[in-house]
Amino acid sequence: MSAGGSFGGSRGARPVPPEKGVFPLDHDHECDVEKKEYLNCLKVAGHNSGKCREFSKKYLQCRMEKNLMAKQELSELGFRKEQETENSEGKENDK
Repeated sequence: MSAGGSFGGSRGARPVPPEKGVFPLDHDHECDVEKKEYLNCLKVAGHNSGKCREFSKKYLQCRMEKNLMAKQELSELGFRKEQETENSEGKENDK
């Protein structure tokens, strides 16, 4: 027999939560509109998330505003600041 707890874990060891990726579910549907816009965009874009970045950004902003995830800079979540995005798009168009 095993001396560990259920599923092979040792009893008494405290679990360590992950830094990112786990956050409260939106039980009250506070960000449903943003979620549906994003999912619809993914469907239309053939699941190409790059084409739906604006909807993804709005959804994450909603979650942060409603305290459904920790507030942090969007640049830390892979979104560049508006000015940087406009500058890089302008450079690409100049080519």
